[in-house]
Amino acid sequence: MIEPLIFLWPPFLVAVCLVGIHAYFGIQVLARKVIFVDLALAQIAALGATVAFMLGHPAQSPATYGYSLAFTLFAAVLLAFTRVWGRRVPQEALIGVIYVVAAAAAILLIDRAPQGAEHLKQILTGNILTSGLNEAVVIIPLYAAIGLLHWLLRRRLTGAGTLVWEFVFYATFGVIVTSSVAIAGVLLVFCYLIVPSVAAMLYADTVGRRLAIGWTMGTIVSAIGVYLSLVLDLPTGATIVCTFGIVLALMAAVRPLIRRTSEGGIDRAPMRNPRLSDGV
Repeated sequence: MIEPLIFLWPPFLVAVCLVGIHAYFGIQVLARKVIFVDLALAQIAALGATVAFMLGHPAQSPATYGYSLAFTLFAAVLLAFTRVWGRRVPQEALIGVIYVVAAAAAILLIDRAPQGAEHLKQILTGNILTSGLNEAVVIIPLYAAIGLLHWLLRRRLTGAGTLVWEFVFYATFGVIVTSSVAIAGVLLVFCYLIVPSVAAMLYADTVGRRLAIGWTMGTIVSAIGVYLSLVLDLPTGATIVCTFGIVLALMAAVRPLIRRTSEGGIDRAPMRNPRLSDGV
């Protein structure tokens, strides 16, 4: 029993870091109503990694990360402009176009490449089980710095802003996504962004409480998913995503029961759109 725990705690530490930053950004994304922006940025980062792969760079090399980051920052410029274009066309539709074009371009690039299918699987699901202290040493200060920056600039980065501040939001978000996709893959990164935030919205109406619920739920479910992937010999990313889906379904099913037995509390006050200025 002790030996598996010794093996699992480094990837679990990395998973906790991912939960911490992505649950925060998930609340922002839901408030902005750009649900699939993380998926689009993650796919753009994956396209950059695919270009690096086609040029012969190793998957975890600095060159591959540089390609992914450059593609993501370019996408951040496009996303900043979609806020303006969204006055005539829904921003979510434009984000969907960015995602599907990036996905198609990646498929075209790897169609004739040796081991192309394996590369596609890797960028979709990642392998967080093989991550450890080396990854944690890099992402902890990076995520902490971006989290601090967002807290200091929370009034400017919350909601609609100028083109410059929109770019700052999407650029910092892109740095997070690029770093996370390299470790966990596209699907798991999107899961960490949306599922804990959705679960938190079911039970809380303030940013502080939503963060607490999202972080707690994400940490517990990540631990269960990582453990199940090891003992059942399943792909780690896909196992964690499915575990999140099951837990979210259970939380949604229990929610009406709590609502009926509640004496007031969370259902008596109307839900409101959270802002970082509420206390985070």
